[in-house]
Amino acid sequence: MIATAARGEDLIELRGVTKIYGEGQATVRALDGIDLTIRQGEFVAMMGPSGSGKSTCLNILGCLDSPSQGSYRFADVQVEHLSLDQRAVLRRNFLGFIFQGFNLLNRTSALENVELPLIYRRMTARKRRELAMRALADVGLADWADHTPSELSGGQQQRVAIARALVGRPKVLLADEPTGNLDSARSKEVMEMLVEFNQRQGITIVMVTHEPDMAAYAHRQIQFRDGIIEAIQ
Repeated sequence: MIATAARGEDLIELRGVTKIYGEGQATVRALDGIDLTIRQGEFVAMMGPSGSGKSTCLNILGCLDSPSQGSYRFADVQVEHLSLDQRAVLRRNFLGFIFQGFNLLNRTSALENVELPLIYRRMTARKRRELAMRALADVGLADWADHTPSELSGGQQQRVAIARALVGRPKVLLADEPTGNLDSARSKEVMEMLVEFNQRQGITIVMVTHEPDMAAYAHRQIQFRDGIIEAIQ
């Protein structure tokens, strides 16, 4: 059982986390013994050049990958000790994901896309619809619930993706280049929306970005280089 952390308490702790891919001459140390603490209610931006380790770190935080060495503690749970099924439960109930490419199902409506994570929680269709409509209203798209992604602008598609990530009320929102496919005006809208959810609902946000102006919305900026944390601002 994962305990509820109060705002400002440590929620995520990485200690000596190393990630190694390949063997022999093909070995790559994507992460090289990093230590990182993220508090409940923080908004953190992870930055760095391609290959610096920031996306690998995000994948480990999202239980999409596992450290080769070191420990990952989420609230009161030591994640590296969990089975694959237990990690899936953690992802399903406590984590939300936003991707650069939106990752929406093209032939289904905005409402059905937002409902998708709730299917795995075995909710009734009525309850799923209620929560999905509420999430779409939160991102200003209640009137677009029946539209497919092809009928939506890029900014609207990313808002649907945000609604999908938040529909289950996660503790942590993990965002991988959430404005990478948007123009500057739509990027600003998305970032202001994330700030609002962080402040109003207390959702912890960890975002990977290459863009300093997007990172400026975060409380802290964590700079990665060559698999280590170079600086925290």
